[in-house]
Amino acid sequence: MTHHKTLASLAVLVQSGQLDPVALAEDTLTRIESHSDQAIFVGLTRERATREAEAASARIKAGRSLGLLDGLPVAWKDLFDLAGGVTTAGSIVLKDNPPAAADAAVVAALSSAGMVSVGRTNMNEFAFSGLGINPHYGTPRNPASADIHRIPGGSSSGSAAAVAAGLLPLAIGTDTGGSVRIPAAMTGIVGYKATRGRYSMKGVFPLAGSLDSLGPLCHTVQDAVWADAAMHGLTAPVIRRADLADLSMVVPETIVFDEAEAEVVTAFEAAISRLEAAGVKVRRQAFPSFSEIFDLMARHGALVTAEAYALHRERLAGLEAGRMDHRVVARTRLGEKITVSDYIALLAARDRLIHETLESLKAGELIAHPTVPHVAPPVDPLLADDDLFFKANAKALRNTLIGNFLDFCGVSIPCGTGAAGMPVGFLLSAPHHQDDRLLSAALAAEAIIRGEA
Repeated sequence: MTHHKTLASLAVLVQSGQLDPVALAEDTLTRIESHSDQAIFVGLTRERATREAEAASARIKAGRSLGLLDGLPVAWKDLFDLAGGVTTAGSIVLKDNPPAAADAAVVAALSSAGMVSVGRTNMNEFAFSGLGINPHYGTPRNPASADIHRIPGGSSSGSAAAVAAGLLPLAIGTDTGGSVRIPAAMTGIVGYKATRGRYSMKGVFPLAGSLDSLGPLCHTVQDAVWADAAMHGLTAPVIRRADLADLSMVVPETIVFDEAEAEVVTAFEAAISRLEAAGVKVRRQAFPSFSEIFDLMARHGALVTAEAYALHRERLAGLEAGRMDHRVVARTRLGEKITVSDYIALLAARDRLIHETLESLKAGELIAHPTVPHVAPPVDPLLADDDLFFKANAKALRNTLIGNFLDFCGVSIPCGTGAAGMPVGFLLSAPHHQDDRLLSAALAAEAIIRGEA
């Protein structure tokens, strides 16, 4: 009934009375329970979903719909508190924690828009990887792969896989170094990372407070616009579709194409050519700030590692470390070497680089480059070789982490396919707090980026 349906197309059916929210919730839960990949979800909230769907059904029948999202299903990355449930953050060490007393703020926001929460999606343990591999709850398969088990991308792996597999139209993820945009690119869906602070982080398990942001994974930019509005408490979106002739983009010549797969570059450049033919202004330039981010990380360590280590320091010193993914433990322990002066140097350099990058952009320009420099690789070699795992993880995160460090907002849109027919993502980014302008441009450009216009 709901396979690959968008929020927009389901809303028409639900609001018109052709599809009852109770039937939609039941179909969604049944689809998830009977799906061949049981690693996508870590838990269902059947009682809650039934209760919320029944309330939506009664409202709509009485002519009192809460709006376009009323009665539509949503799933949550296992970092968001759902009242009465335990937030495990993809780890077994938290599973005996007390249940959450209240919903996370954004869960409450979507509930108040009438959305039906159906469950929690799988993720990398403590959100600390861009690949999507989880030794405790299994690694979701990439639904776009027709041949072998390929990674879904991470850390919002289950959220992306759930949407890409057609299990439901919307799942919410978090993005600290690319964790919404990477799995969106690798599975062939839309992933929008909002500016940090656009939504409340209350009730969301953190990774690195100075970098953490949230965002929806869905099938279209239109759906992302609807979800975004509800997530920050608006009753309807305020985004206007931009005029293509007014759009200008700059393609960085620094870092983002280094060692990129040829097919990824070809798919991206084809999308750029289509945009130019449609009247979008495109230029190219070097961004020294991009290189400097990696120089800083080599000298002082990574900001995310410093903050993740501070968060998990006691856990890593105790018995719990033995029950964690050894790759997550190894990466987090690198934070032990980062001194307070390193950390302060990183924060100071970050402020300077954000300013320098803004100065190098012309007014109203968006930044465009491949979301990830390669398509989703097979899982098995990564499980067999930790060195390969760390190398692949660094490369998967490379292009997107630039946006987190520089406090961009960004949306990944599918732009074609690369090796093995796997999806390629086109990342459109804007400086912080320019989310409305970014989404407006993405709405206008999406069909051309996809090659559908």
